[in-house]
Amino acid sequence: MSDSKHVCRLLRKLSSKRVAGSSDLVSYGKERIVVLGTGWGSYAFAKTIDKTKFDVAVVSPRNFFLFTPLLASTTVGTLELRSIIEPVRNIGFKQAANFHLAHAVAIDKDKNQVQCRSAINPDVQYTLNYDNLVIGVGCLSNTFNVPGVQENALFLKEILDALAIRNKIVSNFELALEPGISVEEQKRLLHFVIVGGGPTGVEFGAELYDFLTHDVARLYESEKNLVRVSLVESNQILPAFDHKLQSFAVKKLKSRKQYELVHDQVVKVTSTSVHLKSGKVIDCGLVVWSTGLAPRVLTKSLNWALKNKAGQISTDKKFRVLTTDSEVVTNVFAIGDCADVKDYPLPCTAQVAEREGRHLAKGFNKGQISEFNFKSMGMLAYIGDYEALTDTPHFKFGGFSSWFVWRSAYLTRLGSWRLRMQVPLDWTKTLLYGRDTSRL
Repeated sequence: MSDSKHVCRLLRKLSSKRVAGSSDLVSYGKERIVVLGTGWGSYAFAKTIDKTKFDVAVVSPRNFFLFTPLLASTTVGTLELRSIIEPVRNIGFKQAANFHLAHAVAIDKDKNQVQCRSAINPDVQYTLNYDNLVIGVGCLSNTFNVPGVQENALFLKEILDALAIRNKIVSNFELALEPGISVEEQKRLLHFVIVGGGPTGVEFGAELYDFLTHDVARLYESEKNLVRVSLVESNQILPAFDHKLQSFAVKKLKSRKQYELVHDQVVKVTSTSVHLKSGKVIDCGLVVWSTGLAPRVLTKSLNWALKNKAGQISTDKKFRVLTTDSEVVTNVFAIGDCADVKDYPLPCTAQVAEREGRHLAKGFNKGQISEFNFKSMGMLAYIGDYEALTDTPHFKFGGFSSWFVWRSAYLTRLGSWRLRMQVPLDWTKTLLYGRDTSRL
């Protein structure tokens, strides 16, 4: 008996050592789970999985979790960028080397290997072995192959996108004040166009409207009457919301001065304008593109996986990746926006991805993964001027009370107590002293 205990202790000790000449870690007695991504699904999985039972490694070019529902607030300085991110290492890895700041560039399902490329030094490439693989790499914004979007528009998916938008807004206001700038050029610089009427587009427009009404009048008084915001959407805004709440939002947005809802389709974007299907041309200084989702390069490269029409990885209700309509890869799973449960369509939202990640991790912890069933807790959206929409199975209302619910709900969903302290401080600073317009 004593000999067997000695062997077990030795194996546990060896499991923490790196094999010479290899990028991988030896793992004795535990199944190795490799998780790709640090978005809602992957982060929820990595937090929930029992690390005493499994050897968990995470691969991502981003070493933090981003609380995306409040991302729009950082574009105008309502919140600071670091107030909505949580370092991934805070979830507690058994070994520091179990987090890889790297891109997953290929997956060999037959050899159970992931090919990685360092996000810091692209010359460094290596493979990771796995017993189980969880793919949660998310998606990109869909340009729908509209000419000029990739080159001339900004997106709102990552923290660096928010920083780029913030700097562009401040730069345009400062440039419009420089000597020799004509009134026509000032109007162009201060015309901001948002393409896409989903929650991201509407909430960014709401934050921009608050910035214009509360801060521009104070900081850029001579320019306040030149500013315009246009929200371009070919269909209905906030299509997933209740019809009455949609109508409430449309009425509020249309009533605002210098804010225009444009029902049209974008066919071209240049460095100075947006061209619409109707023939109208909108001269502008900033275009923020927020329409649809497109698969990442890694997702596209998985030729062995079944995909839906949108390019998402098809899975069964246990999140196992399908290779045909009826065959699965038993040790490869996909969750979040990059995946689609076959014959069980779900919205691409943070709520869905987070619940998927937790469900899958709990299944691993129990030793048996059950089929996933989703029941929505509801939706929230901020529409500006201290008003929001609340759409739940039991309550549907809008206005100031809904804004209070919106803030309270997101505050409780922040990933750590540090963020739950930081975000209210930022909100208080903005209320008392205005938004920070520093150009970083």
